[in-house]
Amino acid sequence: GAAIYPCHKVMPPCIGEDDRFSLEALRHIHKQLDDDNDGGIEVNESVEFIIEDMKQQQTNKHSNLHREDQHITVEELWRGWKSCEVHNWTTEDTVQWLKESVELPQYEKNFREFRVTGNTLPRIAANEPSFMSMQLKILDQRHKQKLNLKALDAVLFGPPLRPQHNWMKDFILMVSIVIGVGGCWFAYVQNKSSKVHISQMMKDLESLQHAEQSLLDLQSRLEKAQEENRTVAVEKQNLEQKMRDEITGAKKEAHRLRELREGAECELSRLKYAEEELVQVRKALKRAEKEMQTERSVPEALQKWLQLTHEVEVQYYNIKKQSAEFQLCVAKDEVIFILLTHRTGQWQIDRVVGCQKMSLADFLTIGSMHLRRGRHPILQAYPGRSR
Repeated sequence: GAAIYPCHKVMPPCIGEDDRFSLEALRHIHKQLDDDNDGGIEVNESVEFIIEDMKQQQTNKHSNLHREDQHITVEELWRGWKSCEVHNWTTEDTVQWLKESVELPQYEKNFREFRVTGNTLPRIAANEPSFMSMQLKILDQRHKQKLNLKALDAVLFGPPLRPQHNWMKDFILMVSIVIGVGGCWFAYVQNKSSKVHISQMMKDLESLQHAEQSLLDLQSRLEKAQEENRTVAVEKQNLEQKMRDEITGAKKEAHRLRELREGAECELSRLKYAEEELVQVRKALKRAEKEMQTERSVPEALQKWLQLTHEVEVQYYNIKKQSAEFQLCVAKDEVIFILLTHRTGQWQIDRVVGCQKMSLADFLTIGSMHLRRGRHPILQAYPGRSR
């Protein structure tokens, strides 16, 4: 009865077990603040408690506790608690306070299992050892102390004040966001532009490499062509020297045969030497014609050979002509002599005419060859040589 009696003496009276525990906790808190044990809490005692026990700087919180009452008794502290907003907190409100204000969300499950409400906070503020350790199962001393100070603040001075909305901070934040987004967009555009620029540079570099390779190939082909030109020039010089040597040798041989032909007393030996000279000249001419087929222009040496060939053939033709005319005259005289004497038969006349036909055919062959030689394409290109 003595334990219940104080609960019935206060106004408003206690209702239920939770109110009784809350009243006992408030008595313990009042005793902590009442340093002089005169039954009341003065302003200086509140300020001292806030600074020393709650580890907070001097604020106006004591005015929330005292208001116009400079001497707070236990009953006045109880009435203030019953009318406080924190007294009516639900379990959800208390859990939210635990997570946001106390910043100990790991004990949310403990609070929900014990169904901690606002009316339970005085027991936490009074730091009841059995309640904190046995029922809420909070064993960490730092967490106990933090919960105790936050609960004292809520029980004595009301719910934690929410900071006023700072519009300037919001404006600065929005400006920062806009600047950040603009910077990101600018960086994206620059990155895209740089990628395009790098891609174009890579294409230009690749084209430059292709051009350099083409230049190297062209230079190699040019060097090869120059080497071929030098080789062709050397071969041309060698060929011209060879033709000059052959022409010189043929001239010597033709000169030798001409000397033999001119020095011969017999007409047949003259013809033989002339034929040999003509064969030598023709061989040299054929070699020169073969060499000419590989050249675009007619060498000077070939023109000389053509002139020499023409002169030899003309001489050979004149000799054959003279021989044919002489034999024709002899045959004519023989035929006349035979007809006058009547001492030979028809067979002898046929023999003389046949011999003359053979000589005439040989002469005509030489003449046709001479005419064909005059129609040679090289002689036509140089008409002065064919005359």
